[in-house]
Amino acid sequence: MAKCSVTTKVGYFLAGASMGAVVVLLFAPKTGEQTRKLIAKKAEEGKDYVVSRGKEFRGQAEEIVEKGKQLVSKQKERLAEVLETGKEAARSTLSKV
Repeated sequence: MAKCSVTTKVGYFLAGASMGAVVVLLFAPKTGEQTRKLIAKKAEEGKDYVVSRGKEFRGQAEEIVEKGKQLVSKQKERLAEVLETGKEAARSTLSKV
């Protein structure tokens, strides 16, 4: 069985979708002007949806980045405390020698 790359599959899908769109437009029950208005309206709705979802994703990404910064800051503080404790232990051990 021959293997198709993802690019080839996507190309076939887009070609099929395009042909389907042409057939739908040819047999559409509305006039050309009505169909163009409908397509423009749907395209605008699609754009609005993509923009709103993009804003949501950006907000979520900003939250994740902020949480990551806080976590790094906490880990940095803990590491500083551990290092200081280690220094104190080394000083007390060396002072006993």
